[in-house]
Amino acid sequence: MHNRKIAVHFLQTDAWKNFQESLGRQTFHDEGSGWSYLAILETGTGNSRIYCPYGPTFSDEAGLEEALNSLITLARKLNVTFVRIEPVDPSVIPYLANHKWRKVDYQHLNPERTIVVDLTPSVDDIIAKMTPTNRNLYRNYAKKGLSIHHSTDPKDMSPFLELIDKVAQRTGMRPHSDNYFLAQAESLFPTNSASLFYVKYNEKTIAASLIYDNQTTRYYAHAGNDSDYRKLSAGNILVAEMIVDAKNKGLSSFDLYGVAPVDAPVSHPWAGFSAFKRGFGGQEVVYTGSWDLPIKPLPYHIYRQYQKIYHSVRSHKQT
Repeated sequence: MHNRKIAVHFLQTDAWKNFQESLGRQTFHDEGSGWSYLAILETGTGNSRIYCPYGPTFSDEAGLEEALNSLITLARKLNVTFVRIEPVDPSVIPYLANHKWRKVDYQHLNPERTIVVDLTPSVDDIIAKMTPTNRNLYRNYAKKGLSIHHSTDPKDMSPFLELIDKVAQRTGMRPHSDNYFLAQAESLFPTNSASLFYVKYNEKTIAASLIYDNQTTRYYAHAGNDSDYRKLSAGNILVAEMIVDAKNKGLSSFDLYGVAPVDAPVSHPWAGFSAFKRGFGGQEVVYTGSWDLPIKPLPYHIYRQYQKIYHSVRSHKQT
């Protein structure tokens, strides 16, 4: 592990902290020389944890160690069952494994892999790295009667929610509740930390995406589309526009937010949208994944065994 520039993920920002607090959740922030974290207290039946989504953030091993020690001290003070972290730098895996942290391997949490598009080249060069299909769709969408819109008004969320519901009905996915998405809009839209992009055809919204922005990166967080209009490929056009808009805004990267491994079977639940995301250029980035440190070993062991059984049974039912 070497000294490096600290890159703070959106889920470690003040904007995400404020959103979590708007939901009534208790958050904790600490920082030192070369490290920081945002942690959230989460409680469940029979156990509780402090969760550090895509964190802590650190510049070297000394910073990581200080951040983890701070989290452990906080966990003991709060009397929680365990600490869960998700550092983005995979070089820390040996350190975690050697210090009694345990990889969460029985369920998908925040994605461990993503595709990140570099926005430092020119717009023409960025578009050139997309597939020929996506380039042509983006350059000619207006000829098909499509229009792209951008909003930071929470009142514009209704079509997005309807599209998310349609995707859930079509695919069986379990999305966040409407209230959760609306709370995001109310908390994040006023500071331009999140916004809504959508495509209209004949005055009807047929695709929409909720994105997050921090100082350097745009995140393709949530998206829905109307399958009745799939031949128009509105989702492809929308992602291309959001990439170009992020470039014009001065951001340096566009995070497509989660893909399956390249060699994943077609049966992988993320296979379809992973192939879709790989059509916009970019480089694959592999994170550390989710890791737990038991503070109360016996309750944690019971919790982990229950979770393994639950997710195994659920996976079996889905197949």
